[in-house]
Parts: sequence; C-alpha cells; structure tokens
Amino acid sequence: MLFGRLAARASQAWKSYRFDPREAFRPRNIIQSWRSIGYWTLHVVNFGCALHLFGEHVAALPFVEGPSMFPTMAMTGELTLELKWIDPHELKRGDLVTYISPIDPTRKVCKRVTGLPGDIICVDPTGEYAPSTEHVIVPRNHIWVTGDNLPWSRDSRLYGPVPLGLVKGKLYARVWPLRDMAIFRSTFEYID
Repeated sequence: MLFGRLAARASQAWKSYRFDPREAFRPRNIIQSWRSIGYWTLHVVNFGCALHLFGEHVAALPFVEGPSMFPTMAMTGELTLELKWIDPHELKRGDLVTYISPIDPTRKVCKRVTGLPGDIICVDPTGEYAPSTEHVIVPRNHIWVTGDNLPWSRDSRLYGPVPLGLVKGKLYARVWPLRDMAIFRSTFEYID
C-alpha cells in the first residue's frame, strides 16, 4: 500500500517535469551549475588529500615481491598491509619492517628484525659475507635486519645496522591473494 502511493507520487512528479533548453542555458543557471561543479570538485580534491595523508602516515597496501623473504612471502609478489603509525623504538625481534635501503635510497625494502640496540649479533652465520665467528654489537638507535632467504638477501650482513630513522613501517598482514590471507606472526626465537 505504502509502496503504491510512493510510486504514484513519483510518476506524477516525472510527468510534470519538462526540460526547457532555454531555461537551462540562462546565465544565472550556468553560474549555479559552475558553482555546483566547483563544490563537488572541492570534495573530490579533499578526499584525495585525505587518502594521500592516510597512505603516507597511517597505513598502506604495498606490493611486496622478490626472493629475499621467501618462504614468508611469495617471490612473485603479494599485497600486504603496512602500518606506518608505529614507534620504531617499540619494534621486537621477528617483526617484518619496511625501510629505505641504505644502498639505494630510491628503494624501500622489507626484512625481518633480528637484532635490537645492544644485541650481540653474528654478522653472517652462512659465512658468505664475513667469517661466521665475527660478531658485532648493534649500536643505539639501530636495528639488525635479515631476509628469510639468506642466500638471496642483501641485508645488514652486507651494509651493517640500519638506523631507526630509515624505518618507514611494519608489515602487519598479507591481503592478496585471498587464499593466502594471514596476519604475520613472529616466528623468531631469541637465544640469550
């Protein structure tokens, strides 16, 4: 009953509507339409700015690819959720972090935190870059990072401790492909 009344009113309103081209293109109506376009353009620009600020400072969905983090991440690439609103001093061993590469400042890379400030770290357990007996103490305001796939990873074994100022975010979850969606948990075991 209610739907029938609403449909009848809508039908009457549609029948009474007439488009008059002379009325639509009068100067007063053109100014009103430009104001309306400007109003909606302003909303779109505001939304774009808010989206940009959110992506730069709160969270983003970066595509991560490459062999250095295999088997945690696929070599062909995955879409991940990166949290950027973090305190680098609150990082824990085993966290996946993104940071600006000390070798190439135009690249952002992802590795696992294996050492915190004050930790004594074996520089290269594989012996590829340094003797496996060489150890270093991670300096204050730095972290030691390594890839999960050591033979294919360029990490702290090559360029040393990473300053906390280069850390840009922490990977929280795998978002795509949907069948592999998961939250990244720390599988790191600390030996004291």
